[in-house]
Amino acid sequence: QVQLVESGGGLVQAGGSLRLSCAASGRTFSRFAIAWFRQAPGDEREFVAAGSWTGDSTLYADSVKGRFTISTDNAKNTVYLQMNSLKPEDTAVYYCAADQRRVATMRHSAGMTYWGKGTLVTVSS
Repeated sequence: QVQLVESGGGLVQAGGSLRLSCAASGRTFSRFAIAWFRQAPGDEREFVAAGSWTGDSTLYADSVKGRFTISTDNAKNTVYLQMNSLKPEDTAVYYCAADQRRVATMRHSAGMTYWGKGTLVTVSS
């Protein structure tokens, strides 16, 4: 059974940092691209960051560029999202997703093959 399990969310003050993890299991993901999305209350799900499992390609939303970094640990089958300089507007449930497509197309959530259940990030002002 394929699973993506997010962890690392929590409450942090503005300007602080968090590292989210997405542990993948149930199949080989080496040919997959991985993405992080987020959804704030009352808002639509939005793209945050994406990368290849090999780490040679990354893509970021303009709102997080320079603050967030996506990375992978192949030995642990885990994808990370390092979030620095957090802002209250970063508050959301963060989801990881995986699909066999080019990283450049991972900003589109429609048709994504695998999703995690999300982890809540709350940034206080």
